[in-house]
Amino acid sequence: MSDETTPAPIKTNANSKAKSAEAPSTGERIAKRLGRAGVCSRRDAERWITEGRVAVNGRVLISPAVVVGPNDRILVDGKPLAEPEPPRLWRYHKPAGLVTTARDEKGRATVFDRLPPELPRVISVGRLDLTTEGLLLLTNDGEVARYLELPSTGWARRYRVRVHGTVEPARLLALGRGPTIDGVRYGPIEAILDREQGSNAWLTVTLREGKNREIRKVMESLSLTVNRLIRVAYGPFQLGKLPEGAVEEIPRRVLKDQLTLFFGGPAPTVTPAVSPVIPPPSPPTPVPSHARRRR
Repeated sequence: MSDETTPAPIKTNANSKAKSAEAPSTGERIAKRLGRAGVCSRRDAERWITEGRVAVNGRVLISPAVVVGPNDRILVDGKPLAEPEPPRLWRYHKPAGLVTTARDEKGRATVFDRLPPELPRVISVGRLDLTTEGLLLLTNDGEVARYLELPSTGWARRYRVRVHGTVEPARLLALGRGPTIDGVRYGPIEAILDREQGSNAWLTVTLREGKNREIRKVMESLSLTVNRLIRVAYGPFQLGKLPEGAVEEIPRRVLKDQLTLFFGGPAPTVTPAVSPVIPPPSPPTPVPSHARRRR
């Protein structure tokens, strides 16, 4: 016999799934439920389940292949899972020197250590590495985070990048075709030279995928060293003049307007922000001789 302090594990396989108190048509996968509650991302939820941290109706789960209904009792680390709140989204100006994880094995300060105490439990939309600054989106809903992270959502990420080295405009232009570096294929990248300052230069870089350390690796392939990296926009959301370390909630009306597809509305029209190849300017059209004014 088991109780909530020593729950028995639920086993699942391809031929049998754990039964929920609700029919599958009215339920959802346990990882999705945890994500909607804002306790973690769906990927982290699957890891938590395999670690035995999640129980449903008094039984510990050992597989995420479980459907739960609204009346099921879910415990995470022995505590009842709260009901999902309406999705919310915040802009955060991340300073350099913070890691974007809930806990760091090296004991470094995290983004979540520095957030205002009145903020509810939130997760980040993607990550910015230790030395990257700028716009980081935070949400209380793991499904919102997952939706915004998908490349298929079509949102561009725009960065201001300071590099050390000699910038060759032709090589920047070639990034629009999508570079391949060390066997890894990247999507089209728009990189524009803004200005040069001695041995440094400022670029504006726009991409859609955001693979791990993508900008740094791409710049290294051009013999450029990134010495400052600031994300200034994520889709329609801008860093603007938000002070470093500040957090500001995006109004729910704006959130619903920008995430119409997520909230069940019609798909928005997405204007590509990255051109595969930037064509050279066209030569001026000659004026016919009969149209020229006589002096």
